[in-house]
Amino acid sequence: MRYIITEKHNTAKRISEILSRGKAKQKRIGGVNVFVLDDDCTVIGLSGHIIGVDFPSAYNRWEDVDSASLIDAEIITKPVNEKIVSLLKQIAPDADEVTIATDYDREGELIGLEALRIIKEVRESVDVNRVHYSAITKKEIEDAFSNLVKLDYNVAHSAEARQIIDLIWGASLTRFISLASTSLGSNFLSAGRVQSPTLALLVDREREIEAFIPTPYWEIHARFDGFDAKHSKNRFLDHDEVDNILNKLESAKKGTVTSKEEKKKIDHPPIPFNTTEFLRAASSIGFSAANAMRIAETLYVNGFISYPRTDNTVYPKSIDLKEIVSLFKKGVFKEEAAAILSKKELKATRGKRETTDHPPIYPVSYAARSKFKADEWKVYELVVRRFFATLADPAEWRTMAVKIDINGEIFKVNGARVVNAGWRAFYPYSKTEERLLPELEKGDVLNLLEIFVLDKETKPPSRYGQGRLIKKMEDLGLGTKSTRHETISKLYSRAYVVGSPMKPTRKAQGVIDALEKYASMITDPDMTRILEKDMDKIADGKIGMDDVIDESRKILKEIFRDLKANEEAIAKTIREGMRADMVVGSCPDCGKELIIRRSRRGSRFIGCTAYPDCTYSLPLPKSGKIVVTDDACKEHGGLFKLRIINKGKRPWDLGCPLCNFLAWQESKNNKSDEAKVDEGGS
Repeated sequence: MRYIITEKHNTAKRISEILSRGKAKQKRIGGVNVFVLDDDCTVIGLSGHIIGVDFPSAYNRWEDVDSASLIDAEIITKPVNEKIVSLLKQIAPDADEVTIATDYDREGELIGLEALRIIKEVRESVDVNRVHYSAITKKEIEDAFSNLVKLDYNVAHSAEARQIIDLIWGASLTRFISLASTSLGSNFLSAGRVQSPTLALLVDREREIEAFIPTPYWEIHARFDGFDAKHSKNRFLDHDEVDNILNKLESAKKGTVTSKEEKKKIDHPPIPFNTTEFLRAASSIGFSAANAMRIAETLYVNGFISYPRTDNTVYPKSIDLKEIVSLFKKGVFKEEAAAILSKKELKATRGKRETTDHPPIYPVSYAARSKFKADEWKVYELVVRRFFATLADPAEWRTMAVKIDINGEIFKVNGARVVNAGWRAFYPYSKTEERLLPELEKGDVLNLLEIFVLDKETKPPSRYGQGRLIKKMEDLGLGTKSTRHETISKLYSRAYVVGSPMKPTRKAQGVIDALEKYASMITDPDMTRILEKDMDKIADGKIGMDDVIDESRKILKEIFRDLKANEEAIAKTIREGMRADMVVGSCPDCGKELIIRRSRRGSRFIGCTAYPDCTYSLPLPKSGKIVVTDDACKEHGGLFKLRIINKGKRPWDLGCPLCNFLAWQESKNNKSDEAKVDEGGS
């Protein structure tokens, strides 16, 4: 019997339909749905990783185990999905051939190896092969199964090394800072090899913003018929200089064009989507990195786009670009497709990164808008339009730079007009507005309507949005294309960051302040980058998995020497940050601080720090992490709005706790009044 192992149930369903030409039959074995192609072949879908790594149960009680002891602790494996593990053991005795058809990347290679190991425990002699594909389409799948290859154990071991290293680092560091700051249970703090340097980027940026002192400056503008021009000095830091120029221009009624320079500007099309570029683009139209990736994976599994986890920004020669564009000759993209197909030659843009595992992200089939959910369509359209844009002509602009003399003071104005929209006609997400000027020539005398001054000040650096942070992580070697969006999601779920763009909470600042001061290696991207390169070497067969894991343990032991030597100072810094995050505002009764507290029974509430002299309090939800935002209530200005984070759910904006409480009281009173009316009428 031949068994084909895919990464997920939906992938198994799609592949079985393609290979059987729609004749596959669903069957239930051991509580798991599988797909039978014929008497000799069955397709089984896993659920991602079916085996996890962990420490023995003796290490489960945090308070009883030294955090540093986890560094050299035994690593054990245990089932993540018992039903599927049991199924694989059940089918193993009659397995003559196993084809690993998991996603073609490091995680997919490891997931396939996990399944194979279970089967080989029962039947060591089974024949094993592997298929590689980048899209779940008829042609790709049939080609893949006609060109079987071997499972790449080195690639699987690189993913396994990362899994083990991240467990050791994450568990030991998380326990240390949680125990040191007595933040246990649902309020535990987390740290990690990728998470901590990423959070440090956000905290360091927030420090820059908080330390920023704005510098006032002024701009002098001149208004003419149809446009404004700005003084050539651009910014004035001395207001006396502004006054002197205004006095000089006070009697001016005219301005003379002293020069006009026209140029042609070529605006090149964007490069093909790799994972980072896709997530940046999706972020710009309102998708979080995690949501964009989830939708892209759905589109991939259903055969609409190619594999969304890729570093490649160069279309391989094996892709028939014309054939793909032709898929869209009918439907909502028919005009764009016709325009691309009318070109004499289809030549795509190329990015700097070219790999051989997967192509860039591109559409592989067309379906009507009605086949998609609203968010799915937005992501699908983004991928389609980006593909068209990479094949389109450059946009062409005509720019004009004009200088105007007003009583000896030079003013400048620049214009830009689209001559040929080129790729921008296909890709409306990247907007650059035209700046249209009237026809001007050197020597023209213009009527001056007014001179005016704008008061401005320099701005602090901006916070990171998710797209920009993912690009920064890629540049620094933090994480991988498959994990960066997960790291960002973890920062939100841990209540380390709030909002978009991302603002670190005081708790996050306390954690990073402590780590940067007393164990800076944890927050240094260089350490993570070195380990990532070592894992690349495992994949290339240049170094062994155990060697890299041992090296990571040595680094972590060095870090723990610093942590333990400064445990008290670390705990104090983190607690100060955590306390700052608990301040909800000022007490309406006495003006002292209101903070989030716990009762003796463990329930949460907002209480006054002046207790017992002041007993003012407000209730809080029983579950979820509470985040105090910096958005003050307009009605109760002394109170900040709250956000509640529950795992696996969208954040809930509770708003002002007092407004929320008053609304609850009113609702309760209304129900009580209704009940009295009902009783009176019965």
